[in-house]
Amino acid sequence: MFSLATWSLLQVVTTSTTTVAQVIGGRPLWVTAVEIVGFLAGVAVIGTLLLKLVSTVSLKAGASKAVANSVRQWLGVLLILGAVAGVAYLTGLSSDITTLTLSGIVGLAVSLALQNTLSNVIAGVLLLNDGIIRLGDDIQYGGPGGVRGEIVKLSLRTTWIRTPAGVITVIGNSNLSAGPIINYSAGTRLGKKLQV
Repeated sequence: MFSLATWSLLQVVTTSTTTVAQVIGGRPLWVTAVEIVGFLAGVAVIGTLLLKLVSTVSLKAGASKAVANSVRQWLGVLLILGAVAGVAYLTGLSSDITTLTLSGIVGLAVSLALQNTLSNVIAGVLLLNDGIIRLGDDIQYGGPGGVRGEIVKLSLRTTWIRTPAGVITVIGNSNLSAGPIINYSAGTRLGKKLQV
């Protein structure tokens, strides 16, 4: 009923469809599935630890819970984007060049967009960690002609100072850490840090 040529063609077609269905990117399907599950589990574990670490450090540094939650949410979004990019790479949906190009462009765009915010956050963490300023301190920022008043709010991005006239001045933490700060009410506390 079937000729030898038809039988050979039928064998080639069934063999090639079976191979295509069981192989992704030159690897068996089960290997790719195990890699994806392992990658997602690793992202989940490392992401959870990183989010807890950032939350703990920011709360110990004196940030409010709202600021700590905001930082955690941004890191969560970055982790999800990284997981999607990793799965796309493992499944072969994207080539190496496309993944690297897109991740480079996204990283550049995010870093440029958040440059001031990140510098303020890093400066805020360093200011709070060093203990140079605290709530209620009487400080002067910007030298003799600068702003003098009581610190009424500290966050990771900004510091709020109330002047004797009742005016609230909001200063970015990167500016505050760069400019001269005179702390009139923390002489004893800062003196102990100098002796250590």
